[in-house]
This record gives sequence, C-alpha cells and structure tokens, in this order.
Amino acid sequence: MANEREPFSQKLQVPEALTFDDVLLRPKESRVEPDEADTATRVSKNVEINVPVLTAAMDTVTESDMAIAMARHGGLGVLHRNMDVDQMVAEIERVKRADELIIRDVVTAAPDQTVRDVDQMMDKQGVSGAPVVDDDGQVLGIISGTDIRPYLEVGEDDAVDEAMTDEVVTAPEDVTAREALELMYEHKIERVPIVDDDNRLIGLVTMQGILQRREYDTAARDENDRLVAGAAVGPFELDRATAADEAGADVLFIDSAHAHNLNVVDSAREIKETVDADVVVGNIGTREAAEDVVDFADGVKVGIGPGSICTTRVVTGAGMPQITAVSQVADVASQHDVPVIADGGIRYSGDAIKAVAAGADAVMLGSYFAGTDEAPGRVITMNGKKYKQYRGMGSVGAMSDGGGDRYLKEEDEDDEFVPEGVEAATPYKGSVQSELHQLVGGMQSGMGYVGAETLPEFKERSEFVRVSAAGQQESHPHDVMITDEAPNYSPDGN
Repeated sequence: MANEREPFSQKLQVPEALTFDDVLLRPKESRVEPDEADTATRVSKNVEINVPVLTAAMDTVTESDMAIAMARHGGLGVLHRNMDVDQMVAEIERVKRADELIIRDVVTAAPDQTVRDVDQMMDKQGVSGAPVVDDDGQVLGIISGTDIRPYLEVGEDDAVDEAMTDEVVTAPEDVTAREALELMYEHKIERVPIVDDDNRLIGLVTMQGILQRREYDTAARDENDRLVAGAAVGPFELDRATAADEAGADVLFIDSAHAHNLNVVDSAREIKETVDADVVVGNIGTREAAEDVVDFADGVKVGIGPGSICTTRVVTGAGMPQITAVSQVADVASQHDVPVIADGGIRYSGDAIKAVAAGADAVMLGSYFAGTDEAPGRVITMNGKKYKQYRGMGSVGAMSDGGGDRYLKEEDEDDEFVPEGVEAATPYKGSVQSELHQLVGGMQSGMGYVGAETLPEFKERSEFVRVSAAGQQESHPHDVMITDEAPNYSPDGN
C-alpha cells in the first residue's frame, strides 16, 4: 500500500522569518521633533506606563531597587520569582510604598516615654520627628529633634508630653500633595499627620516625600498614585499568584518559556480567574499561540529564544526570529485589544522601536539593564574592567534556585537539569536612569524619522525595508577605528 503521508521534503518549503537586523524603518516625511514624541503605552489592558520599557524577571536583573527605579522613570520592573513567597511579598510591598504620598508605617511616640528613649528611637529609625499618640491611636502632639535637643529646656528623663508640640496641624486621608504642601508652608512645619474622623492616626505626609515625588513627574503610578509593580509567577503557582495579588502587584506575568503548552494555558486561565491583578501570558511566538490565550489574557509576552544568554534555539532546535514572532502575535492580539510585549533580542534602541513597528506595545530587556547599579548582580573585575554577573533563567544556577518549572522541568535527585541558558558577565554601566534615557531617546528619534507623535500612530505609519548582509554591515560604523565610545552604541551590543 502506498504511503499517503506528506513527503518529508515538503517540510523544506518553509516560510521566511525575520529578526531585527533583517529590516530597517523606512524614513518618511515628518514634522515630529524626537523630544516631543509621546511614548506612553500599555503593558496590559489596565496598566499604563509612560515609557514602553520593562526590565526582565531575572534574578540578576530585577528586584525591588530596579522595580522602583523603573517605575519612577516611567517604565516597569518585573520582579523575578527565584525567591520564596514571603520575600516576593516584601519586595512588592517595598515598591508600592516607595513613593507613597501618605506613609502608613509611621514611627510614633507615647506620651509617657522619656525624651531619651524617643531620641534614641528616632535616631535608630532614621526619622527626625514622630507623632505622639495614646493607646487608642489618637494624635496628642508631635515631637521632633528640635524639641528635645540639646536638652536645653527639657531633661533626658522628662516625659514626651512635656516636650512635644501639642498644637498639631493634621489633614484628612484624601489630602492632595499640593494641599499638604500648602499646610506645611503656612505653618512652617515639615510633616503633617493624617487622621480619620476620630483624630486617630492613619499615616504621615512629609515635605521630603512630596519633593521627591515632584522629582519623578513622569513616574508610572496606579490609580492610588503609588508606583506600579509587576511580578513573575510560575505557570502552576496559584498560591504565589494569589500572594502577589494581595500584596498589591498591578500585573502578574506567567513566567513560562513555552506558554503554548496547553497545561500552562489552563493554569494561566485559572490564575486569571482567581486574582484581581492583570495577567500577562508568556512567552509565545506564533499566531496560533496568541489565538489560544487572547480570550482571557490581559497581555501577551513574545520571545522564544532570542535572549542574549538564552540557548533554547540551539539546545532544542525550536524558536522563532523575533520580528516575525512579534508581528504574528500582534496580528491576533490587536484584534482583541490585548497589548503585546516583545521580550528579548534587543541590543540597541533601534531594535526596540523596530519591535514596536512590528506590533509590540512595549519591550522587555534583560542584559541591557543587568549591568546597572540597580540590578542585583555582583560587580566583578576582569582584566581591569568592571562587569556585573548575569545569568539566564534557563541556566543551571537559576534553575537550581527554583526556576526549573519555567522550562517545564523539575529537579530530580538522579538527573541533572538540561539547561537552556548560560551564566555570563555584562559590562558595568552605572545608573538605570542613564541607560533608560539613551534607550527611550533612540526610540523617540525613530518615531521622528517616521513622523509619528505617539506609539499607536507610529505603529500605523511605520514600514519596513529588507536589509542585505552588506546593508547590515553598512548600518554599523565601518572602515574606521572608534576612538571615543558613544553611550548608546558598542559593536557587540553591550
């Protein structure tokens, strides 16, 4: 009987797939100045940010320091999950508290404490003043360093209620930053206790906190004016997802290398039905994968093997070049108003804006930010140059620390992991603010070349042209020896 299967040679009739170096944006007529380009976007249906950049959920990239810095400068840091649930909750809460107008965890004094005890307490807690409250939490007064030092009018053993200022200026919980600041200027004070209708202490607003918030006027904030926070959870970690949601995470990222595994899809759907936070599903790389998740996902993350330290494509033989992957997923997601995040493969700001042209709403980077001060990796010196440790979440070390199920693998006592990533080092770069400035500035310049003032307009106006190998070479500096390094370019992309 004749074999009726399709000939194997038919598999070689394959579609073309492209990545960043294969294309360029076609310049167009423009009146857009790059500095005026608006980069505001969404990372999920309900979470907006002011710059379209996320830091990867990797244990050498994003913990609370990075997440706070990213949100303050308009982006989003996604906390990694190679930590226990209690640690993750503490990290999320630290991000959400970082720039709160009202400080909820207030250092207070009791009226019968001694001046010496309060002085030592404030010094230990690093505060210069404290509301004085009774056992019911009612505000009786406020005491500061100027009230008790250098003990000229009160003694060390005197009670606080003898030294405190008892005419306290307070404000209700719905006070705005402007109103609080006006109160401080009017009464020449630096802190205002926030009280309820019964004069019980709720929190504290400080002048330092208000001025710090003004410094970050483009920060990404939630509806309660707190910094936005993202957190990664495993594809089967419902308990972690629930804890992250209760801790205040705005968006949860289902952290799977192959989210088109139907077991992952089912679990992600269950997580979405359980939590209030938005849920982004990833990673995927095909039109078919997008079709299977857009009915419940608040966002999708695209990237099968493009990362600088990812070996998925060479270890497994599977993957999808990133420009094609983003465009295929965006074809489907855009029809359902689901934002798309391009994750991986971005070496230059030009790659990031190409990803947006292909249909992404935002981009996620790992190695680009792993060398910054805010990344948790350790600084090391090699050949007189500074580097920071950087490892893929598919590396042996990361998988051993709890990330194995990202690749649908669990540690076995008798077997070793089959890694899909490596451990490496990336050049030390300084602050995340400077790196983000260069990245977003380059993206805005790309918008200017296309003549688009906003990212949605850019996605509509932008067109690609194919680039040959000679064209790729022509795109980089050539036939010269670089004598002064530019802050936004290096030949190897680091």
